[in-house]
Amino acid sequence: MTPRPAVSIAARRRRSPTPPPGSRAPAPQPETSFLITREHRRFAEFADAVRANRYIGACYGPPGIGKTLSARTYAAAADWEAWQARRSVTDSALPDSLLRSRSVVWTPHVTTTPRELDVEVPGICDLFSDAVQARLNPDYHPALTLEVDPGCPYTELLIVDEADRLRTTGLEQLRDYFDRFHLGLILIGMPGLERRLARYPQLYSRIGFAHHYRPLAAPDLAAVLAAYWQLLGHTLNPDSPADADAIAAVARITGGNFRLIERLLGQVRRVLDINDLDTITADVIDTARGALVIGT
Repeated sequence: MTPRPAVSIAARRRRSPTPPPGSRAPAPQPETSFLITREHRRFAEFADAVRANRYIGACYGPPGIGKTLSARTYAAAADWEAWQARRSVTDSALPDSLLRSRSVVWTPHVTTTPRELDVEVPGICDLFSDAVQARLNPDYHPALTLEVDPGCPYTELLIVDEADRLRTTGLEQLRDYFDRFHLGLILIGMPGLERRLARYPQLYSRIGFAHHYRPLAAPDLAAVLAAYWQLLGHTLNPDSPADADAIAAVARITGGNFRLIERLLGQVRRVLDINDLDTITADVIDTARGALVIGT
C-alpha cells in the first residue's frame, strides 16, 4: 500500500480525521488533580486575550511551576486525548469542554524535524477543526470534502509547549502557519524565551502579549498543601503553630514550585510510614528534603 504524501503548510487538502502520517501523538495520559490558582487564572486571561486577538503570545517561567498543567487545563487536553482514543472504537461526540476551549496543545520532540512539524501541526489543527465542525453540523463529513482547505476555522488557539526545543527554522514555520491561517499562537518555554524571540524581528513584531508565569504565592501554596495533606490522610490547619511551621518549611524548600512540592510530599509520605508517625511537622519536612536532589 502506497503511503500518503506529507501535506505541507503551504498547500493542504481536506483529510479525514485520522492522525497525520509520520506523527508521534502521545498516548492519552491521566490528568493529575489541578487546583485553580491565581497564576492559572492569570494564564487563562492571557490565553483568552491571545485567542481573541489572534496574536502570538510568549509564556515563560522556570521548570516545574505549572505552565504545562495550566496550558493543558485551559485547552482541555486530557478530554481531547480521551476522545481520540475512543473514536476508533465508538462514534462518540466531542466533549463540551473542547467546544469551549477551541484550543490544541502541541509539544515538539527534542528531535522534531521541519518536515515533521510541517505535518504534525497542520494535522492536529485540521483534526480538531473537523471534529468541532462535525459536532456542530451532523451533516458534515470531512472525508467527502475535497476542496482546498482554507484553514482551520474552528481551531482558534495553538499552544506550543517546550518551544525552546525548536530551532530557528521551526519558529519560522510556526510564524508562517500563524500568518496563513489566522489563529492565536502561544509559545511556552523557559526564562529567556522572550529574549530569544526578540532576535527574530518578523516573529517578535507579531507578539502581542508576554506572560511571566510565577511560582505559587502564599495563599495558593496553603490551598495546594491542604489538598496534599488530605491525600496523606491529614487536615491542614494554617492557624496551628505546628502546621504553620510545616507550611513555612515547604515554602522555604520549594519556593512555591509545583513539581518540587509533589516530590517533597512523596518523600514526606515515606518518612511518615517508615517512622510510624501521624503528624506532619517541620522536622518531617526537613527529613524528607534530605532525600531529594534540589538544584538552585
